[in-house]
This record gives sequence, structure tokens and C-alpha cells, in this order.
Amino acid sequence: MLQVLVLFLAACGTALATGLGAIPVFYLGHRAAQLTPSLLGFAAGVMGVAAIAGLLLPSIEEGSPASVVLGLAVGLGFLILARRRLDADAGFMGRSGPGTRTSALVFLVLFVHSLPEGLAVGTAFASDRAGLSLFVILAIAIQNVPEGTSVAIPMSEAGFSRTRMFWAAVGTSAPQPVGALIAFAAVEWIGGLLSFSFAFAAGAMLALIAVELLPQAYARRGRLGPSLGIAAGAALMLALTAVLGV
Repeated sequence: MLQVLVLFLAACGTALATGLGAIPVFYLGHRAAQLTPSLLGFAAGVMGVAAIAGLLLPSIEEGSPASVVLGLAVGLGFLILARRRLDADAGFMGRSGPGTRTSALVFLVLFVHSLPEGLAVGTAFASDRAGLSLFVILAIAIQNVPEGTSVAIPMSEAGFSRTRMFWAAVGTSAPQPVGALIAFAAVEWIGGLLSFSFAFAAGAMLALIAVELLPQAYARRGRLGPSLGIAAGAALMLALTAVLGV
């Protein structure tokens, strides 16, 4: 029971980290958008290393090639299908209009992809690999910060208050504690699921990088900012792998 409580609190901590990304928008306003490509690149670098070193490689070590391939395929399909089902025409928090439409779309995209991030946390927590749970939790928390910035920028332009921007940013990561508990329970109850669960989370995260983060990061002119962000994020996580022995 104590282990479940620790996992839940850790996953709630990763969700709260998303709110930190809204703080720069409070003071920079629309100028914060200039940082978005670099921040998205940073998030892609962090998630890429976490997906490969923290999830995919352990999946290969824990299970059969079939379970790894199946998990990757299901994870990729899950994120792509969820993304296609999003309603881009929805209003947001009682408002409607161009600014709120963008806010709603960004919120929904981040909300949907938070579930596999939570699954990654729960799966890592259920494993007995030294340092892996802390590595994945830190990775998710770090990359959540620029996601909070991403949702706060269009909300600022639409005239939302700072309080709403902060809690909307946190709300995008609300599925993470739920996903963490589901993955932890599934791995604990169903023997042999660890490898599939690792691969599923890795596939979903790699799909997120490919279809969301990188296209947005490189959508504007200039490739230096996103590229430096990717390098910085990857370097940080590689350093953590060395420190934690993952």
C-alpha cells in the first residue's frame, strides 16, 4: 500500500511540474512563444533518451522480440489514433473563438499523450531495475515543463488569467497519476506484461516526438534553437543515466 501511495504522489509531482512551464508566460506574455521551438526540442531530446534508454532497452532485456514489437506497434497506434480523434473545433473553459480554439487543441493533445507518460512511470516503478523509476520520473517531470509553456502561450493570447493558465497546464498531465496506477497494477497482476508495457510506453513516446514535438519545433524559420534544445535535453538525460546507473 505504501508503494502505491509513493507512486501516486510521484506521478502527481510530475503533473505539477507542468504548471511550472506556465510561469514564464506570466511575465513574458506573447514573447514566450519565441522560446517554444527550443523548449519543444528540449522536450524531444529528454523524451527520446527516456524512451530508448529507460523503456525500450529494458523491454528488450525483459521479454521476447515478439512482445517488444507488439508493444511498440500498439503504443504507436494508440497515440496516433488518439490524436486523430481530437476535436479541434471545441471551445475551452467556457470561451470560444480563434484563441480559445488553439488553447483547446493544445490542451487536448497534451492531455491525451499524458496517459502513456503515466504508463511509463508506473511500469518503471513496478520493475526492480536499480534507478529506473527515478530516471523515468525525472524525465517525465523535466519534459512536462515546456509542455506547460506550450499550453499557456495560446491561453495568454486569448486573455485567460494566470490562475487558469497554471491549472490548465497542470490539468494536461492529470492522466499521469491514473496511468501510473493502471500500469503498476497491470504489471503486478499479470506476469510477463513488463516487457510489453515498457515497449508500449516507448512506442507512444516516440510517436509523440515524431508527430507532435519535432514538427512543431521546426515549423518556424531557424533550426538552431530546436537543434540545440534537442542536444541539451538528450545530454541531460544521458548524464542522468550515468549517475543513476540505468
